[in-house]
Amino acid sequence: MTGPGYAVPVFLYHSVSEDPPSWIAPFTVSPRTFAEQLDRIAEAGLTVVPLRRLVAAIRGGPTLPPRSAVLTFDDGFADFYWTVTPLLTDRELPATLYVTTGAVHAPGGAARGSLLPPAPMLNWRQITTLDACGIEIGGHTRTHPQLDTLPGRQLCDEVGGCKQELEELLSHPVEAFAYPHGYSSPSVRRKVQRAGWSSAASVGYAFSSPADQALRISRLMVRADTPAEQFRAWTEGSGAPVAPYPERLRTRGWRAYRRVRAGIGRPVGGPPTD
Repeated sequence: MTGPGYAVPVFLYHSVSEDPPSWIAPFTVSPRTFAEQLDRIAEAGLTVVPLRRLVAAIRGGPTLPPRSAVLTFDDGFADFYWTVTPLLTDRELPATLYVTTGAVHAPGGAARGSLLPPAPMLNWRQITTLDACGIEIGGHTRTHPQLDTLPGRQLCDEVGGCKQELEELLSHPVEAFAYPHGYSSPSVRRKVQRAGWSSAASVGYAFSSPADQALRISRLMVRADTPAEQFRAWTEGSGAPVAPYPERLRTRGWRAYRRVRAGIGRPVGGPPTD
């Protein structure tokens, strides 16, 4: 089955800024572009729903509105607090923010360490404020590694430790997780499930759907170079495949190559895949 009533665009954003650091600039949209995209979502007649409603539908719960969309943001850039939140609040739109806990700044202090290069990031006080204002806070590991290249103990620390840190801070369960770079594997997804996460977002460059996998939710990444025509097509339910679909052979090959490189101490990155 295809079509706008079945395809659920889960939009993936990173930074929303006029002047981002060079390393994140390709994955950044300007505040003006972001506002225009939110307006386009409304004009297309999409209903932005909380991520948990999509997860519930995937797990056999209540059905979604006929034309639904979800907004998600990765990493935890400071501009989410100062720029994104006012735009969402003005439009009464829900969103999920996946936080890399090692990149979070203590108020007036520095981050404790992550693999992300330097950038203005949220502090813990801002995260608690966002949580209190209704933004869903999710986990994005401690240090933002490629999870499918890690040994078991380190993988468990990244997945479970992140959850523990966020729940101790917020004093309530935190259920949504996102894979750094979009990288996962069957064994990684099992570890995520065992750690207690009820959902996990990938990339996939595809629409999600009520038939998607709760631990491998497909998303559409919005980049600096995403054409307006492409974004419009997404809001109309076209321009991308609909999940679920089998893992691509090239994804398995790329994972094997990255594991070998990580094993010899020469890791490589690359564009997110599935």
